[in-house]
Amino acid sequence: MSNLVEISQVKKGYGIRKQVFTDLNLNLESGKIIGLLGPNGSGKTTLIKMLAGLLKPDAGNIMIAGNKVGPETKAVVSYLPERTYFNESLKIKNLVNMFKDFYADFDEARAYHMMELLKLEPDMVFKKLSKGNKEKIQLIMVMSRKAKLYLLDEPIAGVDPAARDYILQTIITNYDSEATILLSTHLISDIENILDDVIFVKEGQIVCHQDADALRSQRGQSVDEIFREVFKC
Repeated sequence: MSNLVEISQVKKGYGIRKQVFTDLNLNLESGKIIGLLGPNGSGKTTLIKMLAGLLKPDAGNIMIAGNKVGPETKAVVSYLPERTYFNESLKIKNLVNMFKDFYADFDEARAYHMMELLKLEPDMVFKKLSKGNKEKIQLIMVMSRKAKLYLLDEPIAGVDPAARDYILQTIITNYDSEATILLSTHLISDIENILDDVIFVKEGQIVCHQDADALRSQRGQSVDEIFREVFKC
């Protein structure tokens, strides 16, 4: 498989005292669902935001689909942030129209199909939805793009356990098999069965990047168990 993402010698900090990455090197292949796993403050969201073009590295290079992060990569990257950012006064169907106007690769029919599966009505006003349903709508918008790289920052954090299976099924059935999903979460046991690869990040360092099945076989443990062992206090 070819590399969709190539990160080389990236440095990123916030002021003088807070260095997140001092020498980050990472390649991500096409056609993978990858878990980005680590404790709070390890650099997961910073990495995702750099890939999304919302943060610039202080040094080093980030290439996505052969281009430096910029307008060309934003056209092929679909980003789900950790926090809600939609105008809450809009109806769901208005959000669909907004995404359709803004993104050339947005598939309106796919969005409405996913809403039907999750029993969400297009005429509902966003602010009147439960927290879990708001997260479902955000995910539907992101996954309705025909992107090459999907960046999902805590996509199931605010969703009740009964809805998580629906959301994970939405993720794995609504993206191109040649695209890559980079998924950050603390709920490892809920998502590890869909992962192809796992990345453990600790204090700005990649401490593990491996095929999920190979890692489980090698250690004789689940990814969740391995994570707890690697990051135990």
